[in-house]
Formats: sequence, C-alpha cells, structure tokens
Amino acid sequence: MAKTSKIAKQKQREAVVAKYAERRQAMKEANDYYGLSQLPRDASPTRLHNRCEFTGRPRGYIRFFGVSRIVLREMASKGELPGVRKASW
Repeated sequence: MAKTSKIAKQKQREAVVAKYAERRQAMKEANDYYGLSQLPRDASPTRLHNRCEFTGRPRGYIRFFGVSRIVLREMASKGELPGVRKASW
C-alpha cells in the first residue's frame, strides 16, 4: 500500500489539472508560453503518475486494467477478471 500522503497529493494534482485544462488549452492555441509558465506547476498533466486503483502503487502499473502487477495477479488467480487465466504449461 502506498503512503496515504502520496495518494492524497496525486488526487490534489488531478483536481488542479482538471481546473486549469481549458485555460492551458487556450494558451497553447494562442502560443502564449509566458502565460503557461505563470500557471501552477501541478496544472501540467505530465506531472500526473499512473497509480493502482486499489493499492496506490506507482510502479508495475498495467494500464489496460488500471491496477498494479501484484493486484492483477491476485485478481486473475481468484477469477475476478473475465477472460484472464494464469498460464501454466
């Protein structure tokens, strides 16, 4: 489980990105790079990091499922992911 402070910071960043999305887009279309530089740092979507939906783990993230590799393996073993089976040969 990730630190709750990291998860909270990520949620705060997501809110700031959503708040400034239209303003950033307008400034980009107008080529107003000075205006872009005056916005908060966390308004940039590149500062977001994919995290596991259940544990908040930032590494080993599987984008298709939205979870980390560890949670994916557990869910696949339990049969909670339709169409996914653990390979054995």
